[in-house]
Amino acid sequence: MSIRLDRLAPVWRDRVGAAVEFLTERGFTGKVGLVLGSGLGNFVDAVEDAEAIEYGDIPGYTTTTVAEHTGRLVTGTAAGVPVVVMQGRLHPYEGLPNEELLLPTAVLACLGIDTAVVTNAAGGLNRYYRPGDLMVIRDQVDMHFHDPLRGLMTRPFAPAEDADASLHAELAAIGRSGGMPDLFDPRLADQLVAAAAKCGVPMHAGTYASMSGPAYEAKAEIGMLRRIGCDAVGMSTAPETVLLKRLGVSPVGLSCITNPARETGQPQLSHQDVVEVGKLVRERMARLLLEFLPRVGS
Repeated sequence: MSIRLDRLAPVWRDRVGAAVEFLTERGFTGKVGLVLGSGLGNFVDAVEDAEAIEYGDIPGYTTTTVAEHTGRLVTGTAAGVPVVVMQGRLHPYEGLPNEELLLPTAVLACLGIDTAVVTNAAGGLNRYYRPGDLMVIRDQVDMHFHDPLRGLMTRPFAPAEDADASLHAELAAIGRSGGMPDLFDPRLADQLVAAAAKCGVPMHAGTYASMSGPAYEAKAEIGMLRRIGCDAVGMSTAPETVLLKRLGVSPVGLSCITNPARETGQPQLSHQDVVEVGKLVRERMARLLLEFLPRVGS
């Protein structure tokens, strides 16, 4: 979509535009975009009439390096809804600058999606969470300590596309925007909870903390995150969601809780442990998403 491309800084816009043109010519468009986290990539099995392409074959893309992040873009229909699916994502801890890290997300937005479902595997900070639980993300705390859009937007303080005209005038007067209320769309979050209830999938709702990684959090960091109100912690999602929101896409976030995080006596954890729990719940997550998609993509 040209209006979204126009929001990007010129040098980045050219790179994103080249990938968008390449993919559009091959039929990669949809109403809903999905970003699949660690161990959750099998949702693409539910996509009908699927067409897939490796990230490495898309102009400007960086291939994934993390286990269980296949690194493919898939398009087709799921529950009758046209979708574009990122089967695997890039992470800040892979050492990538934001223009590389966020390029697939910018392309996803510019392929015409209205809604994005951003999933992740996360550690449970809330003491009531257990491995295998699902949590709809109501808000996030970005612990990367820098704005992921720095230098990537041509008008970084422009309001969202659907903002009221009076807000445009107000921002023109003061020269900047006042933050991003409701970063995760509350209406979509409510619909995801309703879909979970309909298909019998237990669901929590909470705040997600995004850390840089790749090291897992120290005990004191876990305690800090709990004290500032975070319910789950991971190493992705926050930068992608900020970009999607700024480009006019409505995001909804979904975490798979893979392990409890304890301030004392924390067990040794590996990425493979995270992946294995993701595998245990991915059928449940797929059932949930197939119930949810028609509610937002019809």
